[in-house]
Amino acid sequence: MVTTRASDRGVPRKTPDVLRDAEILYNYHQLRMPLDGKADAIFCLCSLDTRVAERAAQLLLDGYGNYLIFAGGTGRLTRGRFDKPEAQVFADIAVKMGVPEEKLIIEPLSTNTGENVRFTHALLQEKGLHFHSLLLVQKPYMERRTYATFKKQWPDSSIQFSVTSPQLKWNEYPNDDNPRDLVISIAVGDLIRIREYPSKGFQIPQDIPDEVWEAAQRLIHAGYDSHLP
Repeated sequence: MVTTRASDRGVPRKTPDVLRDAEILYNYHQLRMPLDGKADAIFCLCSLDTRVAERAAQLLLDGYGNYLIFAGGTGRLTRGRFDKPEAQVFADIAVKMGVPEEKLIIEPLSTNTGENVRFTHALLQEKGLHFHSLLLVQKPYMERRTYATFKKQWPDSSIQFSVTSPQLKWNEYPNDDNPRDLVISIAVGDLIRIREYPSKGFQIPQDIPDEVWEAAQRLIHAGYDSHLP
């Protein structure tokens, strides 16, 4: 259990140790799965980071899927940032990159990963589409939790999943739209969810090395606790 919070101490402290611990978490969250063959569909989980849309669209254009799914409504981090659902913002980017509109499937209502699963599965059922493989595309620091959630919650247990993300190292990832402190806080919160959510039936269990858990505890102590469950 997490017992240490530091929000009341003000702004998180930025030190070399914080950056080192953040990189440990960032690297842990990535599964680095190989892109083996063509999936029935590429499934992009939408968010504030439009580089994920670009990664998903390029994968479709490069022949890694037959369809491109965008799932996401308006969440905590995109409310007031976008003037339309995340899925539509991402779909617009894909079309501008040359993805044919007939290849797109848009689910514009979900607000979390569990809803991404449920709402999109229901939409595919309505369309009479039955996929056997999905290539999930997510932010680098949310690969692991996304994979664990889909493995647990997707109704068809026979489906094959793989996951990828924009190919960016830790020092390349933060930008104006994805500021470093926000990314660190979300990565910390996701690690706690990876530990706690299997017992709630939300994800498959995954090992967390001591080095990773201890890095997260130090980051919480340093004030990166705004996205804890």
